[in-house]
Amino acid sequence: MARAGCSYRVVAPLPPKNGANFHEDAPTLAATVKWSTFPPSGGGHYGRWAVWGFYRNAVNPRKIVHNLEHGAVVIWWGPQVPAATVDRLEKFYGAIPNGMFGTPIAGLGDKIALTAWTGDPSRYYQGGYYGVGHIATCAHFDKAAFVAFRDAFRGKGPEGIPLSYDKPGMGPA
Repeated sequence: MARAGCSYRVVAPLPPKNGANFHEDAPTLAATVKWSTFPPSGGGHYGRWAVWGFYRNAVNPRKIVHNLEHGAVVIWWGPQVPAATVDRLEKFYGAIPNGMFGTPIAGLGDKIALTAWTGDPSRYYQGGYYGVGHIATCAHFDKAAFVAFRDAFRGKGPEGIPLSYDKPGMGPA
């Protein structure tokens, strides 16, 4: 990631507010949620995830963090990222869309970020284990770096949800 001009960090999510369940940290889509990274790479979220896809209009991050828990790699971009770059991001997303999500987010400026939340489903929520978040913040799109991130973390969420449930257009019933 560094060779591509990206910063990369592994950051533990903040524990659930009630100590037991991240799904209760955002009882509404307007609830205040504190995350250990921006954009979020794990932690508190709304009880229903977002419909899997690539969006040109921002999707509420409280939902997207739930997708991360299911094994998503999320592509985030700031409002100053050129449309031509967003087109390239969408093409990258479309190459292998299962377990992928794309959305703009305010506050990221002209940067692009990739996030993932990984963990061992057999240990999740046990003894303070909540998996780890991964975040790469990049000045530009670099296909090789983005492929490496996607291939390392996609489908490895702490809930252990199979990628077959993370297809474009799928969401909560």
